[in-house]
Amino acid sequence: MIKRLLPALVLITILYSCNNEQKENKNEHRPKLVIGIVVDQMRYDYLYKYSKKWGKGGFRRLMKEGFSFDDAQYNYVPTYTGPGHTAIYTGATPCMSGIVANDWYDRKLGKMVYCVQDDTVATVGSFSSAGQMSPRRELVSTVGDMLKLSDEGKSKVIGISQKDRAAILPAGHRADAAYWLDDSTGNFITSTYYMKFLPQWVMKFNQEGRVKKYLSAPWYPLYLPKNYTESMGDDNAYEKPYKTESAPLFPHNLPVLMDKNGGCGLIKATPFGDDLTKDFAIETIRSENLGKGDETDMLTISFSSTDYVGHQFGTESMELEDTYIRLDKDLEELFNFLDSYIGKKNVLVFLTADHGAAINAQYLMDKGVPAGYLDEKALFAKENEFLNSKYHGDVALEFANQQFYIDFITPSIVEQTHLPINKDSVEDEIANIAAQWPGVERAIPAYKLGAINRDFINTKILNGYKASRSGDVIINLLPNWLSYAKTGTTHGAPYDYDAHVPLIFWGGNIQHGASPKEEAITNIAPTVCWLLHISNPDGCMGHVMGEVGKR
Repeated sequence: MIKRLLPALVLITILYSCNNEQKENKNEHRPKLVIGIVVDQMRYDYLYKYSKKWGKGGFRRLMKEGFSFDDAQYNYVPTYTGPGHTAIYTGATPCMSGIVANDWYDRKLGKMVYCVQDDTVATVGSFSSAGQMSPRRELVSTVGDMLKLSDEGKSKVIGISQKDRAAILPAGHRADAAYWLDDSTGNFITSTYYMKFLPQWVMKFNQEGRVKKYLSAPWYPLYLPKNYTESMGDDNAYEKPYKTESAPLFPHNLPVLMDKNGGCGLIKATPFGDDLTKDFAIETIRSENLGKGDETDMLTISFSSTDYVGHQFGTESMELEDTYIRLDKDLEELFNFLDSYIGKKNVLVFLTADHGAAINAQYLMDKGVPAGYLDEKALFAKENEFLNSKYHGDVALEFANQQFYIDFITPSIVEQTHLPINKDSVEDEIANIAAQWPGVERAIPAYKLGAINRDFINTKILNGYKASRSGDVIINLLPNWLSYAKTGTTHGAPYDYDAHVPLIFWGGNIQHGASPKEEAITNIAPTVCWLLHISNPDGCMGHVMGEVGKR
């Protein structure tokens, strides 16, 4: 009997040994936890502009210990939050991913739609509609999706941000969870796409009322005003005050401002929104035991307050400098936690941004630098005036993301006007008017996109264009021309100030160094997948940046 059992026992031992060896080989040099950090609206030069104020453990630590790609560029337009987060984690530009903007005009529905809007799901964690969101409009997979597919769903993948789109789109379709902030309550919420009820730890975190605590005192700068040497003086004409403020000056009395500035949602436009995100990120790692299992887990974090503050106060403001100084401290706290929780050798972190930002155009004009503002309303009115006179109101326009969308209202337009209407001709007419408008660098009819020369702007337009979701005439503005208010700033252009962002990898097997070579933002996803020994996302258009380190 024993002799009969011996071969079977030997076979079982061999199989067990082989399985363990395969598992060890698969996980060799593989981090236990991947953390993707996106700083919303961070230009590359901020790494050095504010470096005098960095401590030792945040941005400075990443730069000292990690590998920096010093010419990371967005290779499409428009450079907005939704497309940016999608490109980072899918390796696909909008022509493939379908996330062509934060919002776009849906011709079938005849209205604007939001990139993560999903009326088939319900809010979890609030009675508001802020949770009716999902990644269903994202047409390709993410790194997190491929990680889940690589191990039959054993890995945990979670996305967090104050912004819904910045939590949902990076985490992907198979994520275990995505959490974002509900302005009406100051709580982190999710949707039934992911779960029916919030986990106990999230409910406990929400019950602590951290938003109201952060907003319970005025926002004073960390240092004396004279020390903010990288910013304009606090009293200037290029910043937008909060509602009810007489001027955009420190200190900002947040408890008083809450009532007229979105209630708990005010925290987004202060540095304390990033403090809150850091708190929630650490609690997510701890409560979900991320990085403690047999497989690699992934957490995507987007710090959004930098974007809100940048839009309101501009790139040269004391408010923005103070926000980045505080974010540096948040990063240091996060990295110190990772040291004690799992150790640097077991984590892979990358930090980048979803887009940059332009310097306030009025400020540039006052300094003698070519710049200006596009009068969108006047241009739109001019286009409609022409179309109404020629086509008697049967051709309608929508304008979004610097693109004109054309709708033919009446099917029998030819019989009514006796004019042979051709869509290409209408595109040409709209483009011709737009091309003559002050501030417009070029206007391209969509039907001509296949034949245009491939200079850097046209290449970015093509990479960002998806016929089913993009417009029929695309315009591009001259450098430093904005379609925005005279205060604060915005983004969306193909130029360096919007396209050039930081990109630093840090962690166990990442070597220290830097590369001056231009790298497309779509190279992040395949590089992370290479380091994890998994397949690239299905729409990935990028390549591996092998200089980053061993795998």
